[in-house]
Amino acid sequence: MERTPAEMERPWRLFVAVDGSEGAAEALAWTARLASATGAEVTAVHALEHPAYAGGYAPWMFGMASSPSGWDQEWRNWADQIRQRLTDDWCRPLTRAGVPFRAEVILGGVGELLSYVREERADLLVVGRRGLGGFRELVVGSFSHQLIHHSPIPVIVVPHLERDDHEPEGTRSMANTTA
Repeated sequence: MERTPAEMERPWRLFVAVDGSEGAAEALAWTARLASATGAEVTAVHALEHPAYAGGYAPWMFGMASSPSGWDQEWRNWADQIRQRLTDDWCRPLTRAGVPFRAEVILGGVGELLSYVREERADLLVVGRRGLGGFRELVVGSFSHQLIHHSPIPVIVVPHLERDDHEPEGTRSMANTTA
């Protein structure tokens, strides 16, 4: 997806995928440094997939509502909680760096996130190498792997960096994070 001449006049739009993991924190810190250096706009995005309700599953056993309409309300409440965590907790590296940002929760998975990126005409997508994928990651592949293969825009995958005990968080240069 190329930038039009009119888009060349606007700041770059950086989108960073966030899930609360260490990898996402590294991606946020890297994005904060890039945005500070370039004046780019930043959007932090979390993709929240709606769970499937399997037959025979008894959600009331786990403290959830006992009807499908109640499940949907529980889901909406959960999405609101995630939105709050995204803004208040997970995006702290951006806040600490003084980088203004938008925080968005997308309902869905990789496909919905990429549709959103396309609609918003993002220029670059930043992700951490490892997120909170767990077992699902073993079965269908990592979120970052899927983004790399299906994204209409460049994707930066930020590795987890081992820090020297004497080096404060967020002080690494951009050159050290891209190797």
